[in-house]
Amino acid sequence: MSGETGLSRTATIAVLVENEAGVLARVIGLFSGRGYNIDSLTVAPIDEDRGRSRITVVTRGTEQVIEQIKAQLNRIVPVHKVADLTGEGPHVARELALIKVIASGEPRGQALQIADAFRARIVDTTIDSFVFELTGATDKIDAFLDLMRPLGLAEISRSGVAAIARGTKTII
Repeated sequence: MSGETGLSRTATIAVLVENEAGVLARVIGLFSGRGYNIDSLTVAPIDEDRGRSRITVVTRGTEQVIEQIKAQLNRIVPVHKVADLTGEGPHVARELALIKVIASGEPRGQALQIADAFRARIVDTTIDSFVFELTGATDKIDAFLDLMRPLGLAEISRSGVAAIARGTKTII
């Protein structure tokens, strides 16, 4: 995306596709082939009767680049609909993270206090470690991770963003 002019923005794009082999590879290929970055990617079947899946992609670019991405996604044969949730109005976006913290003594207590403040759930614990489950907006998870780093943050597994339009608007 070098050489672009204009302001860059983050876009959360929902793509309704046929649930068939190779579709995800074509979507990813569109991004990599044109040098666009994917910040987050999630995919799962949403309608088994009709054989459809939903892909949610978070990317960044100028308004022109985002429009290009949407147009190119719409040209992929098994794509039924493309929606820029960020550009089309209010939406809800959440992410799940599993966070392992290895700590003892005072840092262990601090980690527990921070987890409580963020409403992180303890899903595994040993004498020397915790695995926290945290859901929320990406910036909430990032803030939690920033606070856990000096306390013994050891490993992170993130689901990627799941997003949906607010109100009565749907992609289906």
